[in-house]
Amino acid sequence: MSAPAPSSLAIVDAEPLPRQDEVLTPAALAFVAELHRRFTPRRDELLARRGERRAEIARTSTLDFLPETAAIRADDSWKVAPAPAALNDRRVEITGPTDRKMTINALNSGARVWLADFEDASAPTWENVVLGQLNLMDAYNRSIDFTDPKSGKAYALKPAEELATVVTRPRGWHLDERHLQLDGTPVPGALVDFGLYFFHNAQRLIDLGKGPYFYLPKTESHLEARLWNDIFVYAQDALSIPQGTVRATVLIETITAAYEMEEILYELRDHASGLNAGRWDYLFSIVKNFRDGGAKFVLPDRNAVTMTAPFMRAYTELLVRTCHKRGAHAIGGMAAFIPSRRDAEVNKVAFEKVKADKDREANDGFDGSWVAHPDLVPIAMASFDAVLGEKPNQKERLREDVSVAAGDLIAIDTLHAKPTYDGLRNAVAVGIRYIEAWLRGMGAVAIFNLMEDAATAEISRSQIWQWINADVVFENGEHATADLARKVAAEELAAIRAEIGDEAFAAGQWQEAHDLLLQVSLDQDYADFLTLPAYERLR
Repeated sequence: MSAPAPSSLAIVDAEPLPRQDEVLTPAALAFVAELHRRFTPRRDELLARRGERRAEIARTSTLDFLPETAAIRADDSWKVAPAPAALNDRRVEITGPTDRKMTINALNSGARVWLADFEDASAPTWENVVLGQLNLMDAYNRSIDFTDPKSGKAYALKPAEELATVVTRPRGWHLDERHLQLDGTPVPGALVDFGLYFFHNAQRLIDLGKGPYFYLPKTESHLEARLWNDIFVYAQDALSIPQGTVRATVLIETITAAYEMEEILYELRDHASGLNAGRWDYLFSIVKNFRDGGAKFVLPDRNAVTMTAPFMRAYTELLVRTCHKRGAHAIGGMAAFIPSRRDAEVNKVAFEKVKADKDREANDGFDGSWVAHPDLVPIAMASFDAVLGEKPNQKERLREDVSVAAGDLIAIDTLHAKPTYDGLRNAVAVGIRYIEAWLRGMGAVAIFNLMEDAATAEISRSQIWQWINADVVFENGEHATADLARKVAAEELAAIRAEIGDEAFAAGQWQEAHDLLLQVSLDQDYADFLTLPAYERLR
């Protein structure tokens, strides 16, 4: 008797979308189903391991480089695979979701790379998940265009040689895709995003002289990087794509990953192209992991934690040294400013700050950096052009002058800034505004002249939680308490209603956003990710 045929993926609780059959083909769904069968059990084990490691940090209030992988760090002989031509010059990268207008604008932006984001800049509605894939497919065969229904402005792609190289970011390991299930079990969102993209585009990208390139988010250990490497090996074999075609850049945006940078590159060495220095997610990870570590781990207002803070400096310089030692690209952080069309003075001050930040990164040895808006591309480009000139990168700068001890990465108490009452108000204001937009399906949101994504909401709610649980006293004498947070949130909600009017307020999801922010900020049982309870409310 022959074995029963494997059951196929079911599309659950999802309204049909235009042209979805071009993305959700039987062959593509079978490929995703096989990824799920082979790799989700290991994903589940690694998520459980995260919990065990977090419990150990709660017990010890410290972290160290891993003794069991010391030989990998000490072995100077290994390097990552050489960068493909399309990823050798990454001096400016633009980030953004994969909606149709953004796809065209990002590809046309003049940046060398576009981070096409299915993760923090995209709320994972079924529409965003499926149509985002369709937009990328259309872009690669040059059948994409867009006309703004409000302005009537038409958007189309520039010539191929002027377009950015795409590096796609799937969702993190913790998120499931509830609309795709196998035998009643949701498929991890990361496997859906990776699987559909790789299946439809790997060969097409090779034919265009590029390849399937990825950013890997929220990685917490080298074992999670090993899982991704095994997925790449299987996927390339399954579709007859040459081994080593995939390239992955790992975001070092968790504090645990900062202690395993070399090991992460080692696990991915045939597929690795670099590491990236995040900011808000990195701070969120510090708060999450050391939230019961006492006063010495209390962060001040998020905007007071600049990249020149000693513990952030240790992290970024170690990243550059690690990458260049192993032949990988070091990619810097985000310039999130959104230029004002009305206030030239605001722009002048902000552009000067962006320039100073990008000058610092280029001079520190980074090979490229991120911006959130096309108007910032020339500023960042000028900073890196001044250092790189005609060279595609500066990987020859080994930064052997850098020496970072384990304690340097968590020396939060080197900061002199303290939490402020205005910092609390800002965390509440930004948190409510971002969550409300996310619940309506928008993951990249302009708030107070900054492009914010899910990492912003995570650091905002984490700081509210931390300040309350650490019994912080603000400079005005008020104690951080749950009641104070509720009072500020109620005032902010009333201010939003007054600002936008009753009709717009009622049409939005403001009360739900307010309630969710307070839930994840005040519950004693700290939620690992805001997006988990938020996803339950996302329709």
